[in-house]
Amino acid sequence: MSPRKPSSPETSTRPRVEGDREQEILDATLDVLVDVGYDRLTMDAVATRAKASKATLYRRWDGKAPLVIDALMSQKTPVEVPPDTGSLRGDLLAMFCGHGGLTDQHQTAILGSVVTAIGRDPEFAAAFRERFIAPKVAVGRQVYQRARERGELRDDIDLDILTAALPGIVLHRGFLLGDPPTTDLIARVVDQVILPAATRG
Repeated sequence: MSPRKPSSPETSTRPRVEGDREQEILDATLDVLVDVGYDRLTMDAVATRAKASKATLYRRWDGKAPLVIDALMSQKTPVEVPPDTGSLRGDLLAMFCGHGGLTDQHQTAILGSVVTAIGRDPEFAAAFRERFIAPKVAVGRQVYQRARERGELRDDIDLDILTAALPGIVLHRGFLLGDPPTTDLIARVVDQVILPAATRG
């Protein structure tokens, strides 16, 4: 009888997680994330929630940082072209209110669950900024750039500061002051802060 050949590594012999099963795992990751936060989330907890083995998770993700980032991205509706209502005010309200915006309680809860990780986990923070935050910032900048092209903005306005102002104020009030984001709050910030600071006249 010939000697038994050594086993190939799991990653090369077993199929990768994909399709509906991958989405089930990502959904379970978000559930655990909202329940316990990023710091207490473990691969074991996600595996249990997803009714999968931990080995199944590790065939697709090498740790919780890439797993959580993929889970966040799976729930994020891609927005390559920002809303175009014809005015800066209309564009901002359309972009930040409703599904996927600052008034979306599920999205805000998910964001709150990863805030502590940004300061403690450099790997997660770098991936979060690159894959989740940067596309949002780019779309926001397009809104202001288009307003500038329409002649709505002052010539000397700093678009990098302006793009961060609205979400910065609203999230500060939500996470630190306990004032949940609402359409009314966003409209007040737009009307009382953003437009007076940024527009002509």
